[in-house]
Amino acid sequence: MNVLLIGGGGREHALAWKISQSPRLEKFFAIPGSPGIKNFAACVENISIDDNAALVNFAKANAIDLVVVGPEAPLVNGLVDALNSAGIKAFGPNKDAAQLEGSKIFAKRLMKKYGIPTADFEVFDDRDAAKNYIRSKGAPIVVKADGLATGKGVIVAQTLDEALTAVDEMKTFGAAGNKIVVEEFMNGEEASVLALTDGEKILPLIAAQDHKRAQDGDKGLNTGGMGAYAPAPVVDEKISALVEEKILRPTIAALKAEGITYRGCLYAGLMICGGEPKVVEFNCRFGDPETQVVLPLLQSDLLDLMAACAAGNLTDEKLSWSDESAVCVILASGGYPKSYKKNLPIDGVSKAKSLGALIFHAGTKIIKNHDSERVNGELVTSGGRVLGVTVTAPTLQEAVDKVYRCVEVIHFNDMHYRRDIAARALK
Repeated sequence: MNVLLIGGGGREHALAWKISQSPRLEKFFAIPGSPGIKNFAACVENISIDDNAALVNFAKANAIDLVVVGPEAPLVNGLVDALNSAGIKAFGPNKDAAQLEGSKIFAKRLMKKYGIPTADFEVFDDRDAAKNYIRSKGAPIVVKADGLATGKGVIVAQTLDEALTAVDEMKTFGAAGNKIVVEEFMNGEEASVLALTDGEKILPLIAAQDHKRAQDGDKGLNTGGMGAYAPAPVVDEKISALVEEKILRPTIAALKAEGITYRGCLYAGLMICGGEPKVVEFNCRFGDPETQVVLPLLQSDLLDLMAACAAGNLTDEKLSWSDESAVCVILASGGYPKSYKKNLPIDGVSKAKSLGALIFHAGTKIIKNHDSERVNGELVTSGGRVLGVTVTAPTLQEAVDKVYRCVEVIHFNDMHYRRDIAARALK
């Protein structure tokens, strides 16, 4: 099978690593790829992931059997629709289905209409009206941009002043923040459950827990994710059954009732409140960094599963899992999720690998042209989240100890990471 992977972040590196293990894989391409992905796929950097026509033409020219779309933006941009119209199978939801992530208003209204458990909410396009509503409700309260904001368009405000300021901060997300959702604060334990679906059948993956805040103790600004671990003990067998019965299956059915077939990976960000799961948000693709801890534990053939989702013939066959634990720590640039420096040399990646780490490249590049500061072939930073350091071990405590030993040998200027990944589970 000839496969094209769209994307170049840590999630896509993990997907490439896993897909490359399939005996069904023949030719493997990635657009744009990354220094990590190039070890598994031929990377094509001169095509934009926003250019649907160019991506379709590349897939045709290279006899691609399956396109795996990693990031949310091309899904919301209708890439799967364009590929399907050209007779090319794709793993990922079409444009209508991707509204589940592309518009928080769409998702919240769908959940309300079909009785899928989530926080109470109101929608606003007038900032003064939003502020008046917040004053009437008080804090803590949650303010969200309606559209895509790279994981940063959510502000959990602990005080009234923070909430009112958050309404104004939605402007910084451009069109994504023209409309906002204000919703009740849910107090509980967060978890992420990803599920594979062909629009009918659903195969939930093991639960993970992401760490969204930039600082230890879940303090600081929201980020795209500072680390994760799996399996998450907060999602026990009882909670898993409730998630499937009350959230995953009803959501796929609700979309179908609206004339939408959802195929690909459905990501449910959950809050477990008093033993009951509620939806914090839906994403229309694999989570980042949850993918970096879920896939190392998956023993089934991911490419087989993706192809079955795309073709609409997923089976009920149980997935095979390792009984180990996995932990991922994100190494970020100082200043992230706000401004940060780029082109900082990275050292110690090979040493971390020798200690047993999987290193997933989230924001790196290789210097190609010699200049006065950098050297050809040098690995440097190019994003806010730079590397995901992942390990597996027989127990969660062993995985935590091991991952931080690996983190300690990697260096770049202003490197920042959380030191409490999985701490809640260990308590």
